[in-house]
Parts: sequence; structure tokens; C-alpha cells
Amino acid sequence: MAPSIGFFTRVLDDASAPERYRIALDQVALAEQLGYRTAWVAQHHLDGAEGGLPSPFVLLAAAAARTSRIRLGTAILTLAHEQAARAAEDAAVLDAIADGRVELGLGTGGSPRTLSAFGEDAAHRRAIYDAKLVRLRSLLDGSADVELYPRARGLADRIWQATFSAEGARTIGAHGDGLMLSRVQPPPADLPAGASPPRVWDVQRPLVDAYLEALPAGVAPRVLASRSVVVVDPAERRSVRALAEQGIGRQLAQLQGVTPGSLSIDELLERSETHLGTPAEVIDSLAADVVAAGATEVSVQVHSVDPHPAIAARSIELFAREVAPALGWKVAHALQEERHVA
Repeated sequence: MAPSIGFFTRVLDDASAPERYRIALDQVALAEQLGYRTAWVAQHHLDGAEGGLPSPFVLLAAAAARTSRIRLGTAILTLAHEQAARAAEDAAVLDAIADGRVELGLGTGGSPRTLSAFGEDAAHRRAIYDAKLVRLRSLLDGSADVELYPRARGLADRIWQATFSAEGARTIGAHGDGLMLSRVQPPPADLPAGASPPRVWDVQRPLVDAYLEALPAGVAPRVLASRSVVVVDPAERRSVRALAEQGIGRQLAQLQGVTPGSLSIDELLERSETHLGTPAEVIDSLAADVVAAGATEVSVQVHSVDPHPAIAARSIELFAREVAPALGWKVAHALQEERHVA
């Protein structure tokens, strides 16, 4: 089955907070017009350079008021930072406002610093997350000792979880939740010094296999592959590649210790798993990604290139109109046009 397409943002535009949120809402509305199935937002606390949105339910409520079809998701809600009952109530209210369009993506997320700021012991982050997930799930599915208001009808069946490990993917599958795969994976612990890490789809295939093996009989798989994709018109290609060289260079220096200037732009794009170029170039690049092709959905983001909002909007358009159809991926407006013609 071909994947549907989604849009994702960390709300990182070079602008004030109000302007960042306006841009994000405009992008969600544009994605709906172009036939994206979902719009996903990330949650980050106390660091506007890492991610510009600490309160995803608030922004998604505003997005719900501006849209009517696109599904609205958290990717991820950093559950270890949340009070489980409060998160369940907020999710239920958002789902009521959005007429059942919420997808609830969860993960541990956050740095030890931010978790400590929320009064939690960062040394026990996993145990904190697991306990809060149990409570959240029971409130959403109606099995808790108290009844949630408003009722979260069906929301427990729209839980997704993020993981970097096959063990985590197996646990997610056993619960029947959706599996969320990142745009990048941590390099293997046994990778020789100086060696290039394997491509993200090679690392993620065992996760998908573990998830599918653990999925209960009769439960449909839900696999979301997030990917960095910036599609540009030929006239913009050179300037956006130069921007990517700066942004990705900084990212890899921080995360992987890559010496600035030691890799070419093409090497930086491959190392950061960024699909950047004209529609034809991006089609060719994504065609090699077997995990994306086998996912139920692919969500695209412009991070860590982070171009001007006009370039980002054009990328959202070009991906939906040219790239996704060429790959055989599902675009809602294209399906509607086919039905109309028939």
C-alpha cells in the first residue's frame, strides 16, 4: 500500500514567536489545500532554538479552526514532562474541537535540563514516561478509575509512539499503537571512528520488522516515516543549497562532531538524510528509501535547512504536486480529482 503524505514542523522560522505561529498555521492550511493527510507539530520546552512550540494543543486548536479535513498530530508530545490526566483532557478537548481529527504522537523527548525544570528526575525519564503512558491510555480508553470529560471517543486507537530501537518498536507494536520513525537515527554504537553511518532506512528496517511482528492479529499497521525534504525550483537551487550547507554543517558539528568545512554539500545532505533539490532530484533521492516507500505515511519537514517561509511553502507545494505523485504516494486532492473524472 502506498503511503499518504503529511507535513511536519518544529516551528523554527527566524522570527518572533507570534510570527512563527502565524507561519505554522499558514503552512497547515496550505497543506490541507494541497491534499496532505496530516499536519504534525513538535513540542520543545525552554529552548526556542531547538523547537519553537512548548504548547502543541494550543496551536493545533487554532489550526483546527482554520481547517476541516487535514488530521492534526503531535510529533511528539513529550509525555514525561506532562501531567497525564491534564494531557488526556487537553487531547480530548482538541479532538472535540477538531471533530475527531487528532493523532496523538508520544515520546520521552526533552533534555535532562528541561525534565528537571518540570520537577521530574531526569535519571528516571523512561520509568516516568512508562507510568504516565499507562495512566494516559487508561483515561483515553475509559478503563481508568475516573471518567474523562469530554469523552475521548476513539482517541486511544490513535496513539503513536516514537522510538530509536527495535525493542521499543516491538513494545509499540504489542500495544497496537502507531510507530513513529525519525528523519535521522543515532549512529550504531559499534560504528568505527571516522566511518560514514549507514543510511537511515537501513537502520530503521529492523525497527519496522520488529513492530510488524509484535502487532496483534487484526490490527492494521501504522508506520509514520519522517523525512527532511526541501523541493525547490531550479532558479532557487544554488541559494538553498548554500543555506543548507550552513544549517546542516552546524547540526552535524553539534550532533556528530563533524568538523565544519570537512564535508561537501552533497556529503552533508547524505549524512543528515536531507532530500534537497529540484523535483526530479528529490524524486530520485527518495526513490531509494525503502522504509518510506513501505510506510503508511511519510511526513516531510524542511529542518535543518530552515529556508525562508516562501521557500518552505513552495517546497510543500512542489512535494504534493510533483514529487509524491511521481513516487506513487497518495495525495488527497489527486484522489478526489480521479473520483470526479470517473
